[in-house]
Amino acid sequence: MTTMNVLAICGSLRAASINRLLLHAAIRLSPPSMEMVMSMDIGALPLYNPDLEHCVPAQVVRFRTQVAATQALLIASPEYAHGVTGTLKNALDWLVSFEPLANKPVALLNASPRVHHADDALREILKTMSAELVEAASITVPLLSSSLTEDEIAGHPEISIAIVSALFELKTFSNHRT
Repeated sequence: MTTMNVLAICGSLRAASINRLLLHAAIRLSPPSMEMVMSMDIGALPLYNPDLEHCVPAQVVRFRTQVAATQALLIASPEYAHGVTGTLKNALDWLVSFEPLANKPVALLNASPRVHHADDALREILKTMSAELVEAASITVPLLSSSLTEDEIAGHPEISIAIVSALFELKTFSNHRT
């Protein structure tokens, strides 16, 4: 059995972000056949500027290298003002026309059932960028306004089962493509 590499990307810069906790719990719950790592801090990326495409900044090269080295992406992000966070949108802008993203499986974790504008927009952005959105692996986990820790998220019976099932769906989808 080959190991599947997954890059987890958090659209929030907050240290105590529930989305970051959700991704860390997913990393802990990932099966032995899946190696999942957290991406670099996407807040370190410079603002997207197409004029820099001929001399891509080092942070962008590092981020693109992380994306290219994985078989799938797992993204969790909050919604700000009914939209995708500027930080996540900027990171995705650096991946527009980046060939290794084309047809790459992507799963979305949504930490709030009330949040749908950013989730809908993120789905549209990823489809436009030719990423392969894995619907069966994209789930909503009702964590907003909870005070659960990473340990409690990973140990919560319903939440952990939902995360493990989503990861299974992402792996199954990817296996059927190879």
